[in-house]
Amino acid sequence: MSIELKNEFGLIDISQDTVAQIAGGAAIECYGIVGMASKHQIRDGLTDILRKENFTKGVLVRQEKENLHIDMYIIVSYGTKISEIAYQVQSKVKYTLNKSLGMSVKSVNVYVQGVRVANV
Repeated sequence: MSIELKNEFGLIDISQDTVAQIAGGAAIECYGIVGMASKHQIRDGLTDILRKENFTKGVLVRQEKENLHIDMYIIVSYGTKISEIAYQVQSKVKYTLNKSLGMSVKSVNVYVQGVRVANV
């Protein structure tokens, strides 16, 4: 499945995996994020932190008309304020997708899958 954008020159077709890669890359740049987690933790492994090439397993992208809805599964650093991290992830992902794709992101839902001690 893919995301379709229409402009005056024609149709642009962007795969959901590409959108998930961009969203995951934007999220891990935020302070307090240890990594991305799988949305299917039982099937993919409970303790695995996703690497860059597997961000699509931790991001769910849905399109309703012209709006995108993003669900992100993250692991946060121990001792950080989770609500502030979630807000930063929502803001960064929304800004990055709007700037890179030109689409409006209606919602960014953050699911904290775990808390870990970050590498020192």
